[in-house]
Amino acid sequence: MKLFVSEGNPHCLKVLAALEVTGVQCDVQYVNHDERIVPFLSRPALPALLLPSGLHLFSSNAICRYMFELSGQECSEICNQWLEWEATDLQSALLQALHLAVLQGKGSEVPNVLRGPLNYLDQSLSKGTTLFLTGEVVSVADIVLWAALYPVLYESTLALGEHKSVKVWFDHMAGMKSCMSAAQKVLQGKGLQGMKSYMQRQPAPHSRDTQPYNSNPAEGEEGERMVSEEEMEAAALTWRNGLNSCSLPADRQHPILPQEGKRNILVTSALPYVNNVPHLGNIIGCVLSADVFSRYGRLRGWNLLFVCGTDEYGTATENKAREEGLTPQQICDKYHTIHSNIYKWFQIDFDFFGRTTTEKQTEIAQDIFWKLHNHGFLVEDVVEQLRCESCQRFLADRFVEGICPHCNYPEARGDQCDKCGRLINAVELREPQCKVCRQTPVVRSSKHLFLDLPKLEAQLEQWLEKSTSAGDWTANAKQITRSWLRDGLKPRCITRDLQWGTPVPHQDFKEKVFYVWFDAPIGYLSITANYTAEWEKWWKNPSQVELYNFMAKDNVPFHSVVFPCSLLGAQDNYTLVNHLVATEYLNYEDTKFSKSRGVGVFGDMAKDTGIPSDVWRFYLLYVRPEGQDSAFSWADMALKNNSELLNNLGNFINRAGMFVTKFFDGCVPVMELQQEDKKLLALVGWELQQYIQLMDKVKIRDALKHILNISRHGNQYIQVNEPWKKIKGEETERQRAGTVTGVSVNIACLLSVMLMPYMPSVSQTIRDQLNAPHSCVSTMLQGTGTFVCALSAGHRVGTVSPLFQKLEVDQIEALKKRFGGQQKTSPDTASTPSAAMPAPAAEAVAVNGVDPERAKQLTQAVAEQGDKVRALKAQKAEKAVITAEVAKLLDLKKQLALAEGKSPEPAPPQKGKKK
Repeated sequence: MKLFVSEGNPHCLKVLAALEVTGVQCDVQYVNHDERIVPFLSRPALPALLLPSGLHLFSSNAICRYMFELSGQECSEICNQWLEWEATDLQSALLQALHLAVLQGKGSEVPNVLRGPLNYLDQSLSKGTTLFLTGEVVSVADIVLWAALYPVLYESTLALGEHKSVKVWFDHMAGMKSCMSAAQKVLQGKGLQGMKSYMQRQPAPHSRDTQPYNSNPAEGEEGERMVSEEEMEAAALTWRNGLNSCSLPADRQHPILPQEGKRNILVTSALPYVNNVPHLGNIIGCVLSADVFSRYGRLRGWNLLFVCGTDEYGTATENKAREEGLTPQQICDKYHTIHSNIYKWFQIDFDFFGRTTTEKQTEIAQDIFWKLHNHGFLVEDVVEQLRCESCQRFLADRFVEGICPHCNYPEARGDQCDKCGRLINAVELREPQCKVCRQTPVVRSSKHLFLDLPKLEAQLEQWLEKSTSAGDWTANAKQITRSWLRDGLKPRCITRDLQWGTPVPHQDFKEKVFYVWFDAPIGYLSITANYTAEWEKWWKNPSQVELYNFMAKDNVPFHSVVFPCSLLGAQDNYTLVNHLVATEYLNYEDTKFSKSRGVGVFGDMAKDTGIPSDVWRFYLLYVRPEGQDSAFSWADMALKNNSELLNNLGNFINRAGMFVTKFFDGCVPVMELQQEDKKLLALVGWELQQYIQLMDKVKIRDALKHILNISRHGNQYIQVNEPWKKIKGEETERQRAGTVTGVSVNIACLLSVMLMPYMPSVSQTIRDQLNAPHSCVSTMLQGTGTFVCALSAGHRVGTVSPLFQKLEVDQIEALKKRFGGQQKTSPDTASTPSAAMPAPAAEAVAVNGVDPERAKQLTQAVAEQGDKVRALKAQKAEKAVITAEVAKLLDLKKQLALAEGKSPEPAPPQKGKKK
């Protein structure tokens, strides 16, 4: 293992103290504060622990917990509670205290800032009968809290006279050589000034960083946001305003058309190929992301039209028809229905879902063609194409595969290399193969029409400069577009020697059809034309309409270069894209989706898992590949469902509603706000504002984290105030229970609104259970966000019931096996043995004697699985997930015993045995 730390970083003091106390063997490397150790994080994160398995831990508390686990000391429940208090309560105060003392020279103000947390700590210590926080020996909680407090409490100016129990505990910890050794290494004997360089890089206490990608939001160690008195009073004033009396948004009246004075938004999702079933990556990359934004836009009161449809022309359809013994039209009809049913199950709320095999498609595509022709933007040329003599056809670019001439990637397509991103002519590929029959194609000549992109380049660059600067283009969309323009544009072929496609109307090319990437984006226009005869009000109205395109990154150049050039060259006042939103790729576990190999979940299979579509939506959006590729993982899906949905979001909403039902006869009680309540209102209001800012910018994954933050605030609020106890007390305590319950159930109402774009069915269920007024939707998402009291005193709620179900380990393991593919790996080719299914051949060898090679492999596998188990425990993963991984570890150890010629029988369990 290797531990990366930096001098002056108080979080590094924690992990170095834990390392010293536990005696764990680990290399330590000092780096600069700005060093990026964890490769998938967008910002520096120190300390960071690199495990032998290649995994990283980058939460200081998780690293400390992991080290104690390695030394054989389990983290008890009370220990976990202290760690959570340190991260959520103490750190927020410490951040402000250190900012005052280190950067502003206001050390005298620090005691006031820390008085609340120190009072709590002192009371807890004074009630206890043990020397340390959790018992008679030092625990990870002692190390974490002492190290967190050391920089401010060790200064002689910060007396602990009024906190005598804290002083006794703190001095005892400071008397340990291991703790002081760690402090010396981090602060270099400079005290608070040793932290100046680190603190200068930290946000001011009133700001809050976005959580790192794929990290658990609960593990953020900045602590909760500091709230001023002014913010509290403003939040309370807004709260008292209640729901507005403005008219409710009318139900959608079709056809939806642009309206004067409204924000008119046209949303398109990349048209899915009709010839196959979409997998989860296709769904999140296009239709689901567009659906979430469209639902959000409607809630904001925008005049929005969301269209999509199946892309039905091209070689892929012809080949699929031949495979299934159908005509191309029959294939299109079959798969269009399959696509439509999948999207309905995923609750994709299109205004219109059409298709490209229509008369309108032919009419509009041919009209654009003739305008380009008449304006001189088409040129003729003879093209050398690859023809498969075995299949008796010219091969479309995507049906040729070979070695990239630029980077030697062995699976480059005939139009573009997925690895280096360079454009390719299919005839440039080395060792080309027909993807249908795997025969080597031959080169043949054919006359074709080209879109003269060089002639349109100046217009394109002028438009791109305006669109990318004014609109919300994702970084990858800008980068991919720049890479196309970098070396200058070249004429792009728009015709193909196929039969299934939009016919070219030119007499000299009547045997050809339009190339799919000229033809397919025009499908947006024709689909809208099939929705309404007044389609031009959307597509020839750039002054009134904002166009959002959603897609995966491989579709970017055709939407940012080829299609805009077609529309610019047509010179017909077309609406061009203002906001191009592209995702990276979603992989499946550690590989790619593959229908042929049975790897991954495809759209028509998700329904059969028994997992509700809202849970699928939530997890896909939680791991949405916004800034980099991400992966679907069954274990992670179970973890997020059980921790975020069940234990965090669902737990809070259910408790809030049940308290109203159980303690107040189903009616919201009277609420008398105290400062603590006003602070919560301000925190929740701030999270709502962040949510709106991010959603406005189409940061869908990041916005979701703020919903979960709100329910986390709510759970903590309930836990601290304990209304189930106060309701049994005196009148003032019963009143307090009423306030806490009323505020909580109103937060649940807000969450139902914020969840609407993400989990529409769950959102509706919450509002039904709370009997929430319809106007809460329009009020909450007004302007920059308005958190008001939507359920006033006396409001009667409906029947409250749990929202989510736990995903069990055996259920997840069965699904993982079901969708893991049918490949069989022989023992001699397997690099890592399967923990769930021991190789029979290997067991046979072990029975007859020692198998050194297999023992070597298994020793490595046991070590890696052990790291994985300890990391999960350190990160406080769901118990069921940990249990499953422990079972795998025990299975691996059994296999190792066999390979070493030992008895595989497990030893009798020894309760409390430390490793």
